[in-house]
Amino acid sequence: MHATPVLIGALALLALAGCNSSAPPPPVASAPQQAVNGVTPSTFRLPGGAGCSGDVANWQAIQDNDLQTGHVTQSVYDQIRGEIAQAAAACSGGRDAEARAMVRASKVRHGYPG
Repeated sequence: MHATPVLIGALALLALAGCNSSAPPPPVASAPQQAVNGVTPSTFRLPGGAGCSGDVANWQAIQDNDLQTGHVTQSVYDQIRGEIAQAAAACSGGRDAEARAMVRASKVRHGYPG
């Protein structure tokens, strides 16, 4: 009985597959935990608060998170940060309604729900 070249090739492949399947997989190096771009961490919480100080703090926290996750560029963040600073100054000056309106306007201007 003569073995055909196809049969010999098939047997060789099976032998090689058997060798490869019994080898343990190579170890995978564990990477340090990093923030996934575009994903807010599960630990993110708004600071809350009442009145204009709460609005200002929440808007700042949202922007810090959006910069960190890549939702805004540094230049947009800097622009919004300036708007937040103006709202914070109005708030600390006792102009609650004006400060809250400034936060709302900033949100709308940059595509966030007001």
